[in-house]
Amino acid sequence: MSIKKYCLLVCLGATLASPAYANVVVAAPNNGATVSSPVQFVATGSSPACNKGVAATGIYTAPGVLAYVTAGSNLNTQLNLNPGTYQTVVQEWDNCGWSAKMPITITVGSGGGGGGRTFSNLHSQQGWTGYALLPPGYGICNSCKNSGPQTTWSWNPHVSSPSKSGNATNTTIGGQMVFSDVLWNNHLIGDFSSQGLPDTNHTLVPSLHKFTYDVWFYVGNAEISQALEFDINQFFGGKSFIWGHECRIAGGHEWDTWNNVTQHWVPSGVPCNPISNAWNHLILQAERTSDDHLLFKSITLNGNTANLNRYDVPTPRNWYGVTINYQIDGNRNQQPYAIVLDNLNFTVQ
Repeated sequence: MSIKKYCLLVCLGATLASPAYANVVVAAPNNGATVSSPVQFVATGSSPACNKGVAATGIYTAPGVLAYVTAGSNLNTQLNLNPGTYQTVVQEWDNCGWSAKMPITITVGSGGGGGGRTFSNLHSQQGWTGYALLPPGYGICNSCKNSGPQTTWSWNPHVSSPSKSGNATNTTIGGQMVFSDVLWNNHLIGDFSSQGLPDTNHTLVPSLHKFTYDVWFYVGNAEISQALEFDINQFFGGKSFIWGHECRIAGGHEWDTWNNVTQHWVPSGVPCNPISNAWNHLILQAERTSDDHLLFKSITLNGNTANLNRYDVPTPRNWYGVTINYQIDGNRNQQPYAIVLDNLNFTVQ
């Protein structure tokens, strides 16, 4: 559907605006950021008071200039923008006549640099390696096989149902050893890159400071899961930066973040309540500060954003690259369950 046609149907009719009735959350780009073109925009609109849902979400690159619009509440696209400063606005329109806006000021640089790169639909791409993690130490079990018996797991891409895109990935866990976990890892940049980015000159990885992990996941009965984990990892200069995020379900429905030094989870006080038999949308934002501290910036689950702003310090590690992890944990009975992933996008800046 064209922008012009969609505006005739939706935009012109959305004359009411109130944060009490509608909301839009922008995961990328960050307000005030300097980015490279194409610019990745990731946003989610919500309208709790409208039982008819969100009709459309769009991007204005200047007053009156609607550069992009998509049907529904989820926006994820790239715009080619010339160098300069833009007072962009991301807007959502619901089917009840309400609307919400979020202004985002960005500066588009003239050089390519190392920012503004998005790896799209990673759930359906190659490069994922699965491992069993066994108690009590939870180190990688090199002798374990996905057929068990200690822990069983599978990674099945190209699933059409349930799916948001028509090309989802089904992941499973089971086995005989209670409280065992399954970790999947993908090397994106640097050593063993699955994306053709070995960065042999060691210039790209050190230039990256901002990371956005954006994924949809479907779970049948969320209460069977002990925990769900989503990690961002950066290694260079003899340092390891691990932004670990764990949705602790069986242990109290709370988000934890990883303490790099003590190797323990830190309770955040932020609730984590994924919805059973439904799609859940998760957006994680993390940064490496100019003085090489880790910043756990924010967690957005199903449109609700919690600003963590927790700082940590790196630990020694002789490795090089940027990777992401995805992990599902077994409960006290090691009940088998499945998580379906879709629209997994990872943005680095």
